[in-house]
Amino acid sequence: MKQFDVVIVGGGINGAGLLRDLALNNVKTLLIEKGDFASQTSQGSSKMLHGGIRYLENFDFALVQEALEEKNLWLKLAPWVCFERDFYLPTYKYSKYPLWMLGCGLFLYDFLSHFQNRPFGILNKEETLQKIPSLAHEDLTGSGKYYDGVVDDAKLTLECLYDALIEPHVDALSYHEVIETKRVPDGYLVTYESQDKLHRETVFAKFVVFTTGPFSDILLPKLQIPWRPQMVLSKGIHLWLKPDAIEAKGSVVLTTRDNRVVFVIPQRHAILVGTTETPVDQEMFDIKATDKEVNYLVNVLRDYFPKANLDHSSIISTFAGVRPLVKEEGHDESLGKVSRFHKIFRPDSHTYVLLGGKYTTFRRMTQELAQEIVPRLGKIYSPNLTMNALRQPSLMPTFGKQPELTLSMIQKIMKVERVTTFDDLIKRRLSSLEDPHHLKEIMGVPVEEIKKFF
Repeated sequence: MKQFDVVIVGGGINGAGLLRDLALNNVKTLLIEKGDFASQTSQGSSKMLHGGIRYLENFDFALVQEALEEKNLWLKLAPWVCFERDFYLPTYKYSKYPLWMLGCGLFLYDFLSHFQNRPFGILNKEETLQKIPSLAHEDLTGSGKYYDGVVDDAKLTLECLYDALIEPHVDALSYHEVIETKRVPDGYLVTYESQDKLHRETVFAKFVVFTTGPFSDILLPKLQIPWRPQMVLSKGIHLWLKPDAIEAKGSVVLTTRDNRVVFVIPQRHAILVGTTETPVDQEMFDIKATDKEVNYLVNVLRDYFPKANLDHSSIISTFAGVRPLVKEEGHDESLGKVSRFHKIFRPDSHTYVLLGGKYTTFRRMTQELAQEIVPRLGKIYSPNLTMNALRQPSLMPTFGKQPELTLSMIQKIMKVERVTTFDDLIKRRLSSLEDPHHLKEIMGVPVEEIKKFF
């Protein structure tokens, strides 16, 4: 029987980040993921590394500061998978906060970054329309400009995984599901099987860590882990629009009349629009956007970009994700008000559950957990190892100059980057925005030729 110090269940950003941290600290670790790595919540974000400017309204200053520090760190560590860009916050006569108050908030945002952000600015109406010509003119008073990061969320997750797997004492399995955990002296017996049911194995782990996000309340009781529900689940959807759908020279942050925040972010030869915030009322695995949710975002865009002539033919594709928010006793649990702070639970002495938080702060979250586990294994924890650059970037970077895609390159990606299915390759390794099943070619390579590899 194989023996590990730690088994991690869940291969999203927290699982991959924790695997990397433990690997760098010489901890023998196995990660097990039911689907493809990064295929659920960690590819369903707004593709941003950001402090969360709207959390200033909730006085979550510590969270914003931590997230801004992490955003600026990752901009340095992995510039091929993330970059900084300008964001514009238009204000109208009916807006909740006037332009002068917005300026105070943007100053605070830069202050909390230790002035590592590029400096904010305040634009009048004419200057705003020069940057965002298609924006609604009536009652516009101006805008605030600030800077945040844009990221390929799935790629950053994968690259943390690749970096961990350089170390010989770690491994990661996709398309395997944990089906049983059995408490034994000094740890757990963990049984998992492959998706095709052809492979089943039991390993021993001194500690089991669940980084299963929104699936935790369902999974842990099934595995007989002592647990009571902790989640407040929130669904968010996004649209990828054609690049000419909206005329904008920067990203736009809209505060809607129903007090939602909607981002409009030109990137990757397209425009990303999101997000919604609604209760989850459907199967969470591979969750989809509904027509009602898509129509909501389209109508918001029509209100704020009346000359854009938007319709459903402007949409390249849609995607959805579930935010794993954590309940707070005695606090307002309306979805927009639930804190984005994370929590670490210990259902028993050999089990940990990491919940909540923001994508941007994953390194800090997993570090807090790693520096508790590592000393319990009799090892010395080194806190600065995860601040080193990732050592194995994706073969096909999302941003910047890309190499020519050929069939031999695809074969190399499949071998090096742990590709199992066609969707794995198209959606996450090649970062295509289109529905893989409607593609006729990808970067000049016929899809029928690619499918022969599967």
